[in-house]
Amino acid sequence: MPALKKIALTITSAALLSGFVLSPAAAADKDTSDDKQPKPPSTMSSLGGEQLGKAGTQVNLGPGAPVLPKKLSGRSWIVADAESGDVLAAHNSHWRLPPASTLKMLFADTVLPALQPTTLAHKVTENELSGVGEGSSLVGIKEDHTYTVHDLWLGVFLRSGNDAVHVLSEMYGGVQKTVDAMQAHAEELQALDTVVVSPDGYDAPRQVSSAYDLTLIARSGLQKKDFREYAATASADFPGEKKKGKKRESFEISNTNRLITGDIGVDPYQGIAGVKNGYTTHAGNTFTGVAERNGKVLLVTVMNPSAEESHAVYKEAAHLLDWGFAASGKVTPVGQLVPPRSLDTGTGIGGKGATPAAGAVQGPGGKAEATHASASNGSSGVGTALAIIGGLLVVLAAAVFLVNRRWPMAGRTHRTETETDATAADATAADATAAETKDAEDTGKAGKSAEDTGEAGKDAEGDPEGAGATASAAPTDKP
Repeated sequence: MPALKKIALTITSAALLSGFVLSPAAAADKDTSDDKQPKPPSTMSSLGGEQLGKAGTQVNLGPGAPVLPKKLSGRSWIVADAESGDVLAAHNSHWRLPPASTLKMLFADTVLPALQPTTLAHKVTENELSGVGEGSSLVGIKEDHTYTVHDLWLGVFLRSGNDAVHVLSEMYGGVQKTVDAMQAHAEELQALDTVVVSPDGYDAPRQVSSAYDLTLIARSGLQKKDFREYAATASADFPGEKKKGKKRESFEISNTNRLITGDIGVDPYQGIAGVKNGYTTHAGNTFTGVAERNGKVLLVTVMNPSAEESHAVYKEAAHLLDWGFAASGKVTPVGQLVPPRSLDTGTGIGGKGATPAAGAVQGPGGKAEATHASASNGSSGVGTALAIIGGLLVVLAAAVFLVNRRWPMAGRTHRTETETDATAADATAADATAAETKDAEDTGKAGKSAEDTGEAGKDAEGDPEGAGATASAAPTDKP
């Protein structure tokens, strides 16, 4: 063989050999891509139990307990028993992360009791809408138009409308007063990872919460009848633009919570009753949900899953709920959802880090300034009537946690003749009943909306894979 040919073959062989040698290294680098994901802080709050302060997945499986779902990609998640407060499993549950629109749960839990009755009408001014962030998710509120408080809350819960949040905040006394009250209420609930900067969850410097805190907040909100009903509504009519000489028309809005309304690739979850979803570039997808099965009520929160599949946050939440129902009674709790400070008898599980998050503005004496709805305000509604007694949630009504297909029209009740509202005297009785017969099936699809991140542009609220954002006009087509 000529020398030149030998040299050429040697060079070719060496090149091929180096390729084979380097290929596994390249593959290994790809396999370790998770290393590039942000890591939880080395020190986190252990409020609720020491295990909750540890990084990584925390679960104590007992005999016969199912293993946790595979491929859970959320940076932080938690699944807990809404009644006992037992945390069945958790993953970095005290990691302080941007909450996106799940923070609207705290807004509603703080402001809803103060703005009563919900039939109160309000004419919107230009100034009330001036503070809405660019690219925000909107329900389509128009200045110089009149809306009831009820309308505005539908806009908050169903369409995650930042315009509705700002109008309600102004009615409450202004955005800053609302933010301060939310922070004080968070501290009263012992949601101490939470720092509130904007009432709507719009990304802002230092604004954070955690899976643990969002679950506490949802648990508190679900004690309020109005909160439960708004959170469980799949669709409703919303007032449209009033044109001179014509009757004011309305358009349909649908809940952006895909476990309620469903969408391509995700089915409505059996027994779901809310609560709230969100999305920004900084926060990723976030979701807190509550569901009932065979008398057991579970809460789940998932924050910022890294999985690239469509609707990952809903799918992972559904998997965790399925696991929680199957594992109930077969696992040793890894911690507890703590009671509010005003009801903490001192016997609850504490831990290091049980102080307000840095940047939090405390109310007088660290107590909440927001008004709490008492159990006597009604123990019927869309789902389980809950009240805090001795630091634990107690079921006061029959647990039939279903979804409102449509918000009831004026003058028409969505309850059956067998349902009875609990009176103030009955509200503390363990045998109070309030059977519900809501239609849980809804095949409509929620329209896409947007929420600006403050730095990275516009993002579809709760569904970045969707058909795009509607930043300035409410949807006119029906799902």
